[in-house]
Amino acid sequence: MAEPVPFFEQVNRYFDRAADLLDYPPGLLPQIKACNAVYHVSFPLKRDDGSIEVIHAWRAHHSHHKLPVKGGFRLTSHASEDEVTALAALMTYKCALVNVPYGGAKGAIRIEKEDYSVAELERIIRRYTFELVRINCIGPGLDVPAPDMAVGQREISWMLDTYTALSHGEVSSVACVTGKPVSQGGVRGRVEATGRGVFFAIREAVSRPDDMKRLGLSTGIDGKRVVVQGLGNVGYHAAKFLAEAGALIVGVLEREGAIYDSSGLDVDKINNHRVEGGSLLELGAEEKLDGPNGAQGLEWDCDILVPAALEGVIDTHNAERIQAKIIAEGANGPTTSAADTILNRRGILQLPDLYVNAGGVTVSYFEWVKNLSHLRFGRMDRRFRASNRAEMMSAVESLVGESFPAKLFDKVAVGASEEDLVNSGLEETMVEGYQEIHRISGELGTDLRTAAFVNAIRKVATAYQERGIFP
Repeated sequence: MAEPVPFFEQVNRYFDRAADLLDYPPGLLPQIKACNAVYHVSFPLKRDDGSIEVIHAWRAHHSHHKLPVKGGFRLTSHASEDEVTALAALMTYKCALVNVPYGGAKGAIRIEKEDYSVAELERIIRRYTFELVRINCIGPGLDVPAPDMAVGQREISWMLDTYTALSHGEVSSVACVTGKPVSQGGVRGRVEATGRGVFFAIREAVSRPDDMKRLGLSTGIDGKRVVVQGLGNVGYHAAKFLAEAGALIVGVLEREGAIYDSSGLDVDKINNHRVEGGSLLELGAEEKLDGPNGAQGLEWDCDILVPAALEGVIDTHNAERIQAKIIAEGANGPTTSAADTILNRRGILQLPDLYVNAGGVTVSYFEWVKNLSHLRFGRMDRRFRASNRAEMMSAVESLVGESFPAKLFDKVAVGASEEDLVNSGLEETMVEGYQEIHRISGELGTDLRTAAFVNAIRKVATAYQERGIFP
């Protein structure tokens, strides 16, 4: 059996395929492709029982074509230099694709979260932050970490507090991280942003009559059968928004296994049961797969498959058996380059991670802008806009001699809240992003993933050329 291809090499294979379609001065494409820096730090942790353990952690800066660099950090026992480098590269291209002015970065701490107490986790996160400060890998204008796998608002709050204590009164220190609680400078809508972005991406894809006709599907989300792998923050919210739009969630895959029901599953019920410590296998379903066998659920019959967990879950071993007609990559790198070739040959429409899961970094950008401006979105003009709308409706009432129903008046005569503005900005970003890659795909006669890489590479190349680094 051939050795698995390293994750960063997988990303670079996609890059090379797109680069073959471009013509730039010598040296420019290799510069875009290369990772600028990877930092490996190790430090001792005193466990609660008094024993000492050495913790290993990384932070990768893939590209400095724009600053700050941006990317989450994760807690996982399989963290490595290769993983963070690959994820940082994806962040570079993702940010460029959706016009978010960051370079790409990523971080990881090699631990399994469940193996440590809350006090131990806090010591780990705070020490990791201290190490990042020492090597200039965190700061509002340098590097802005965010949540990733097994990292939530609590861990981000520890990071923020540690950085603020070391920043000596830096006025915008709160902008050193994103994904914070609203009370600490976070932005409303950030928690569900990546999942909502997955929903917008799928909605755009299924709205194209020609594409859906080729797949033998009707347009629109209503009635589409969906299998979701990973019921974490991304997968849960993606499934929730899809179900609210009329999709049927027929399959859910998680660590303990997978369940399938052709009549549809209640995602909220499953999520609540798991949050309370239960297993999804304890719930009623037509079909169940336990433990490692749960991965076979990727092959279940459905219209849309949403892998929203780990990288490399769709490979040459299962690509031929995938029954979905559309794959929307909620996770980073869920499809290997070899599997991608198989899926394209089979005519499966792949919505690439580069685009699909860009909702998180998009709303993180909004949060960063809010922190730098020290002003909540909507604070200055919400009441003004509401007053203007009310006056306009009153003027219409006086002209026609009839009154609007009270509920309609109250619904229309309001200004946009911060969450309204954030969701609107996210929707615009995802709609515009799909239009761009779909257009490029048609122009070049290539798949959407290659089109996304072409679009991203062009934008990064332009940034280098405009700085006079390359002709």
